[in-house]
Amino acid sequence: MAVGLPLFLGVSAILFSIGLLGVLLRRSPLTILLSLEVMLNSVNLTLVAFSREVGGSDGQVFALVVMGIAAAEVVVGLGLVVAMTRREMVLDTDELRSLNG
Repeated sequence: MAVGLPLFLGVSAILFSIGLLGVLLRRSPLTILLSLEVMLNSVNLTLVAFSREVGGSDGQVFALVVMGIAAAEVVVGLGLVVAMTRREMVLDTDELRSLNG
């Protein structure tokens, strides 16, 4: 039994929906970053699935680029969270308006 494109796209849509709900409903910056990672991984799954379907390697290369961007996003986000924790700022995204303290 071969796994087809619709199954990959279904799993990717479910992952993206879970990530989107995490971004919209959670208040912790770390949880929001984790949800963004889930969303980016669902996009990577879609890119690789289409690349496999077409037979080229463009989608796989672009997925590697997205992984690099995701790593940079995590570095910046975790740096902000660490800086906010050191300054004893509130880590609730509803109460954050600026980084002035």
